[in-house]
Amino acid sequence: MREPSRLLAFRIADELVLDVYLFTKAFPKEEIYGLTSQIRRAIISVPSNIVEGCSRISQKEYCRFLEIAYGSLKESHYQCNLAVRLEYNSETEFQILNRKFIEAEKVLGSLIIKMQI
Repeated sequence: MREPSRLLAFRIADELVLDVYLFTKAFPKEEIYGLTSQIRRAIISVPSNIVEGCSRISQKEYCRFLEIAYGSLKESHYQCNLAVRLEYNSETEFQILNRKFIEAEKVLGSLIIKMQI
């Protein structure tokens, strides 16, 4: 079996979860069951799917879970950007988070490509 904590993609995603939770703390209370909940579900799905994929024996299943994680990563990236446009957070706060999203997307995307070869 694969050990998720050995994967850079997992470690970055795990850290990003904490950052996104802090980012969403500033959202209006009326968004608690809306955008806040949606972003948090999407971002926690990233490392969760990496962990689940690592538990799979077949390479094909492993890759599928990595692809699901990547989709959730892109989803939460978009939603955090939307939150800035809705003025729930500042552009400055988002730019810090944005760099982390881009890094996570590059690392996870590279891992997916490597596993598919």
